[in-house]
Amino acid sequence: MDLVFRGARIADGTGDPLFRGDVGVRGGRIASLAEPGSLTGDRVIDAADLVLAPGFIDMHSHSDIQLLAEPGHLAKTSQGVTTEVLGQDGLSYAPVNDETLAALRAQLAGWNDDPPGFDWNWRSVGEYLDRLDRGIAVNAAYLIPQGSVRMLAVGFADRPATEAELDTMRELVATGLAEGAMGLSSGLTYTPGMYAGTDELVALCEVTGRLGGYYSPHHRSYGAGALEAFAEMVTVSRRSGCPLHLAHATMNFSVNKGRAPELLSLLDDALADGCDISLDTYPYLPGATYLSALLPSWASEGGLAATLERLSDVDDRERIRREIEETGSDGAHGVPIDWDAIEINGVRNEEHAHLVGHSVAESARAAETSPAELYFDVLVRERLGTSCLMHVGHEENVRTIMRHVTHTGGSDGLLVGSRPHPRAWGTFPRYLAHYVRELGVLELAECVAHLTGRAARRLRLADRGLVREGYAADLVLFDPDTVRDTATFDEPRQQAEGIPYVFVNGVATIDDGRATGALPGHSLRNSGRDR
Repeated sequence: MDLVFRGARIADGTGDPLFRGDVGVRGGRIASLAEPGSLTGDRVIDAADLVLAPGFIDMHSHSDIQLLAEPGHLAKTSQGVTTEVLGQDGLSYAPVNDETLAALRAQLAGWNDDPPGFDWNWRSVGEYLDRLDRGIAVNAAYLIPQGSVRMLAVGFADRPATEAELDTMRELVATGLAEGAMGLSSGLTYTPGMYAGTDELVALCEVTGRLGGYYSPHHRSYGAGALEAFAEMVTVSRRSGCPLHLAHATMNFSVNKGRAPELLSLLDDALADGCDISLDTYPYLPGATYLSALLPSWASEGGLAATLERLSDVDDRERIRREIEETGSDGAHGVPIDWDAIEINGVRNEEHAHLVGHSVAESARAAETSPAELYFDVLVRERLGTSCLMHVGHEENVRTIMRHVTHTGGSDGLLVGSRPHPRAWGTFPRYLAHYVRELGVLELAECVAHLTGRAARRLRLADRGLVREGYAADLVLFDPDTVRDTATFDEPRQQAEGIPYVFVNGVATIDDGRATGALPGHSLRNSGRDR
């Protein structure tokens, strides 16, 4: 054997009880599971005090650019992540042309930055996956972003697609799946994806499902109308026959406190009818996005230049203010904004550094202006490149949803900004420390299954997600008594404790608690074949 983990407690990713054993690795794959102390190898790690599990799968990641800019990817490797799913929320950088790439770079700067000197040398899904294969620390799968596809076919107009435009989108989705994408994502509170109606989504999901993919929507509302928005996604799945994976399936804002059981009842009814549905969540209360996401959709129609023009117009500002503060804009999930709950956590211009870590309301009081005026001014001066935290979650909803039989883990982690959400560095150890060890919301073996085997099944990964002979040696070893997230909202870029070893394709990315700098990851591709 190249490598042997001796005497580990094995959580194999199925949810079955832990058992003791040796695990042998050869050629990047699990070659043997045996009785404790029975295997020998070139390197032997004494794992008697550790749990050995499949590497964690981040089902909702925003590492699309940072994984290439900083391929060592300590934020994820240090958590035990060995695979993550990119292309989320309907907005990413493939497929694109020169015009839409420029627009996406501006729109997504608050999520992913726009690194100086970065080589944007791809346009298609296949070319992006090839770029990943040059060397990354983790494995990566990709979802075709429906908003980016609509941008290519329709532009930024708020109108139904023509039949010719819909055919173009179908072709783009089919091509992306054939080139290796695992499915389709949507961001239905973000422009221009939100301009698509139900019928348009069904048409794209028919292609996605036929070619072996799944649909992962950020649906139209996580606030007012959340259940109706979830129900629309179930309808899309029923009508199209496409498997459905609900992205960061939370129930947020005051209107949804305690309503998680209603969501799960909706899903259970669909599952009982034979629908193929799963979901992911992160184990925190605040959400995170770019600050301009709160704008009503009409204010963002036409792209960056048109949006900035409206934000500089006195009459348009007042119309936007009324919708955000009094009625609740579609971008803000239909709930009137509480500016005390919106915290700026990332800016691009040094002149705004003093705003980071403070709510919009707090900063407005200090500047002796109104929250809306400060909001508008910051967006204009930052050219929309600002990120924020939204303190809108409810603990009982978080706990209820993570218990569901279809639940998987997703960080939804943004890696850029002065003080990014700590979920980018802490999601997976937080599940193990807070929700398993401290609260007992999940039992350890079951939690591991949520974070590994279940996710691999959704991705249709035939050789990952379990500790099983012949499977890829994507493995994490952690101490169940000491594992914990150390990332906080004040100090978010902190390596987890109690995770001494992480292996991707049999190569250590974390060895005795230290990053190795190895880049053994690669793209994981859908076959693109008809089911």
